[in-house]
Amino acid sequence: MDARLNVFADPGAAKAMKYLTSAGRLAGESTLPLATQELVRLRASQINGCGFCTDMHTKDAAAAGETAQRLHLVATWREATVFTEAERAALELAEQGTRIADAAGGVTDEAWANAAKHYDEEQLAALVSVIAIINAYNRINVIVQQPAGDYQPGQFG
Repeated sequence: MDARLNVFADPGAAKAMKYLTSAGRLAGESTLPLATQELVRLRASQINGCGFCTDMHTKDAAAAGETAQRLHLVATWREATVFTEAERAALELAEQGTRIADAAGGVTDEAWANAAKHYDEEQLAALVSVIAIINAYNRINVIVQQPAGDYQPGQFG
């Protein structure tokens, strides 16, 4: 299977990807835990049906030391006992921020307040950016039907 558009070779698409990657550096420079970032990226990618990003962030998280058990349970995090309260708050914010069209009010005050109990303003800014940027990547990859399965950890970094 080939993608509809090669986002790595097309000059315009490559430029857009470069800008998204640059915007994503905020999270990498923050104190928001990398594990939380990868769990959020993985959950949003699962919701959006982005195979490429699901593959990528599962592999990157595993390469960074995430356990297989936690990776397998991200899709059912509410019932799982392996996530911290802070991670659960981040996953809830990620789900609500990803499913904006499904909720008349967008992200609830309760979800925001819960995240704010666990993360400072710098970390919240990073968390919001991670959610927004992974959703942008998901949409690009789903639209162009980017194939999944061949990603190697660190391939783009």
